Amino acid sequence: MMIFNMLFVIIIMFIFGNLIFVSKHKHLLIVLLSLEFMVLSVFFFLLMFLSMINYELYMLMVFLVFSVCEGALGLSILVSMIRTHGNDYFQSFNLL
Repeated sequence: MMIFNMLFVIIIMFIFGNLIFVSKHKHLLIVLLSLEFMVLSVFFFLLMFLSMINYELYMLMVFLVFSVCEGALGLSILVSMIRTHGNDYFQSFNLL
């Protein structure tokens, strides 16, 4: 019963992360935070699943390394966009 409750919470976390990603798509910082929230929910799901089947947890370390690299890359894009355009609105970012 406890596993189903945790799985329900993880699914709700992922759905809320997706809802924030879709509804607040004009700010890059909020989009990055919602992506990190979804990565955190996937991490919790992998932790629960891998510990439930008694598998090695090295995959979690690889997943954390990739998620940290993704977060650092997103923050560097955010900083460069704020330096060049002055804010993090997607509407002020011109691709031409």
